[in-house]
This record gives sequence, C-alpha cells and structure tokens, in this order.
Amino acid sequence: MKTDFDVIIIGAGGSGLAAAVSASENGCSVLLLEKRPQPGGTTGIAVGSFTANRTGMQKRAGIPDELEHHAEDAGKFAPSDIESRNNFALRNYFLSHTAETLNWLQGMGLNFHGPSPEPPNRVPRMHNVVPNAKAYIATLQARFLRLSGQMICDATVQSLITNDTRVVGVEAECDGIMHGYSASRGVVLACGDYANSHQLISEYKGDQFGQIDGINPFASGEGHRLAQSAGARLVNMDITYGPEIRFVAPEGKFSFQQLLPTSGPLAWLMGRILPLVPKCIINAMIKRLLVTWQHPENALFADGAILINQRGERFCNEKQWPDREIAIANQPDKLAYILLDKRLCERYSVWPHFISTAPKIAYAYVNDYLRLRSDVARSSSSADELAHKLSIDHELFRKSIESYNAYATGKETDRFGRSGDHETLRGNRWVMLGPARAYFTTTEGGAAIDETLRVLDEQGIPIPGLYAVGQNGLGGQILWGHGLHIAWALTSGRLVGKVLGSTAGPAYGPSGFGPGGPPE
Repeated sequence: MKTDFDVIIIGAGGSGLAAAVSASENGCSVLLLEKRPQPGGTTGIAVGSFTANRTGMQKRAGIPDELEHHAEDAGKFAPSDIESRNNFALRNYFLSHTAETLNWLQGMGLNFHGPSPEPPNRVPRMHNVVPNAKAYIATLQARFLRLSGQMICDATVQSLITNDTRVVGVEAECDGIMHGYSASRGVVLACGDYANSHQLISEYKGDQFGQIDGINPFASGEGHRLAQSAGARLVNMDITYGPEIRFVAPEGKFSFQQLLPTSGPLAWLMGRILPLVPKCIINAMIKRLLVTWQHPENALFADGAILINQRGERFCNEKQWPDREIAIANQPDKLAYILLDKRLCERYSVWPHFISTAPKIAYAYVNDYLRLRSDVARSSSSADELAHKLSIDHELFRKSIESYNAYATGKETDRFGRSGDHETLRGNRWVMLGPARAYFTTTEGGAAIDETLRVLDEQGIPIPGLYAVGQNGLGGQILWGHGLHIAWALTSGRLVGKVLGSTAGPAYGPSGFGPGGPPE
C-alpha cells in the first residue's frame, strides 16, 4: 500500500474535495482521508448557494458588478459587533477569486441557477447549483477519481507527524489499525467546523449553549484540535452562525449517502464512466438526495408566527434570539413546530416574503414546502384538525392560540414577554411547519492563515507544511449571508491546490511561492 504522497488532505467535504482535485490537476499525488464512510461533510447537506461577483452568468444577464461593491455588501449581513472582527484583507482576497472558482466548477459540468437577488447585496450574486449541493460532492469526487487520486474513508486522523521544523505527515486509524502517511509538500486541514462539538461550543461560547446540536452531527472540530496541536492560533472561536431553527431531516433518507463508491474497482470504473453519462440522468440520480436542511427566516416570527412544542404549548418569546433556540433545545426531544394562519400563508406565498432558500427555485414559499417537504409541512382548514394530524393535544394547542390572540388584541400581556404584535391568528387555512430543532449551522472560528492558506502560529509565523481550508482555515473571516461559506470552501480548496502544485519541495520562498509569486 502506498504511504508516501505529495499532499495529504484531511476531510472530504467541499473544501477537501476541491483541494484534492486542484492539487491533482496541478501535478501532485494526493491522499484524501475521510472519517465517515462516504464523502460530503456539511457541504453535502447544504442548499448549494455560491455567492460570487463578476461572473459569466452575471455578464450574460446584463448585471454589472464590482469586487469593491461585493466586499462592502458582504459586511452588511452580520451585526456590527461581529462584523468588526472580520479579517477584511483575507475576505477581499477570497471574494476576488470567486468568479474563477465558479468558472472552474462549471468547467467540470456543474450547472447553476441564477444569479438570484439576496438583499443587502445590491445586485444578484447568488448562484444555486442544480439540483442541490450533493452535485458538488458527486462531481468533485468523480473528477478526483478520474485524476487517479486516492481516497480512504473510515479513516480517522489521530495526530500530525512533525519533524523539528515542519509537518510531514499524519497518523490515521483505518479498520482499527494505525497507519502512517507522509506528505512531502504539505498536509491540508479540511475537516469542517465544530458546530456539534459540545465541548468546544461550551468552552468558547458558554455552557448555556451546550445542549444545542450542530446541523452536521459529525462536525466535531477535529481539524481545530489538530491545528492547536501544531501550535496554531485559533481566532473567532466564540462566533457561530446560529443557533438557528432548521427543519429535521427524515431519518434514514439519504442523510449522508453520496452518489459514488469510494474504493475498489467500482470506484475506479465509476470515476471514468460518470463524466460520460448524460446530465439528465445524473441530475435525476442526485435529485433523490434532495437537501432537507432548510432554514426558516426570522421574519416569520416578526410577522406573527408562533412556536409550539410536541405537547401543543407555546414556550418562549419567538422574537428573542438566541433565547428562543436555547428554549427549543430544552423542549421534549428538542423539537418545535412553526404555526402559520391564513394571513401568514398568503404573505409567505410571494416574493419578497419567502420561508427559506431552496435548490433550483432559489426561494421556497408555503406551497413549495407543502409540495416538496410533506414530511415537515402540513395544512388544514381548522386548527383542531391540524392538531389531530400531528397528534398534538387539542386543548393545549387551542389554549396556546387563544392566549396569543389575547395578547395580540391587548387584553393580556404575553407571559413570555413578547411585544409589538397586533394581528391575531385566525382564518380557514392553517399550516404547521416542523418538526424543527435549534442548530448551530456553522462556526466562524478557525486557524489563522495567510493568503497562501498556510496556518499561522501565535506569533503570526507560518507553520511549515501545514495548510487549512474551508471552516478549518477561515482565518478570522466573517462569512454571513447565503452562499459565502460554500464559496470559501471551494475557492480555498482550489487555491491551496495551486499553491501546493507550485511548490517543488519543502523549501519555500518568503511568499510561500518562490520567485514566481502567488498564483493568478
């Protein structure tokens, strides 16, 4: 078994696969290690939005755009106290390469819908991969196999191997046996975030958040721990995207399965056949892996929606974040439902009032959920019938609505401290969305890096042989807003592959590239 490679990449999510493909395209022998039975990571369960500027799709649609405008707009999503902690130089550098990455992905056969508007972006920049983010994983995996890359799944990296001056490899457990693998050019951390590490969340964010799960149950922060073990400086570890409410995926329904096998002769064969299969067939196959993790917009609650637990009770001030999410995590089975009446159903049926973003159609409204997500959307002409469909206590459910309406009409104060609502819940159409849970979607903490994706130590000095991409290598960036995390994952992966491909060996010039300077 081969154990010596130019590059070792830890993690086969979007950033890891992009790094593996890019490094292979740039002449490196690559080993990709994934702890799960299949690749995918958090990218594989995302909607698939890719936010970019100055793209070919924008130009064909007659949409003028500028990097400076995108950089300015990207800073309008996060609250000012969080945005002030952003690494502006690195984020601007990233945004300057998004169009190149989108073109690279389209060159592999990926198709995108859009660009679609997403205020406060001043022009449409959101490009949604068709049919959903599983397409990134399947396409990159096929490309990597076609380039003769080696991927080992069910492989848990236990430690980095270092000599006196640099990271030179990894120790990984495969089938209960420890293996050592060496990397002459570098090791890339692409393990994803720590959204489901209750220990790291409690350590950096506070014990009150310790009961909230990560949307990806396997995002446990291994890459961050590996970076720490090599002396890396971690930044913004207390900043998280969320907690927020997300609908629960149906159990056992393609949660993390991917399209392709990952080892053996069948993997070799599929890697060569897949690019020849008609796109309509590939799209039909990937549609079976429809994304199920949707995020209902906070505007629902500002407009009068309420939360109900499995007993039929209201339990929190729905307008109060993050207390709302902390309260959900303390309900029976950590579950909640969102109740909409006739007025809200009509309001959230047309632009610009959407429930969430969704693949291919860009925005999802009430009828989209009833049509595409019947597992989390139920409709009825009466509240009692709706309670019956969900096996919710009728009396408690009715009392919850009556109590809310008494508050909305000014007859009572709200027992949870909600204020400012004047519309009651009523009508002959009711929709219940759920079950839903409170999740951390992603975490914004990561290793400090430079523009060559090298990991930096506490003094800001590069750790030789160690690189980080995606959520492991955010480098202090704040990437709120749809499509920026995936764009960073795939762009950082593509760029690190070019960096490693330009490196003849372990001796780097001052810039990390030698006399030729950085790529592109």
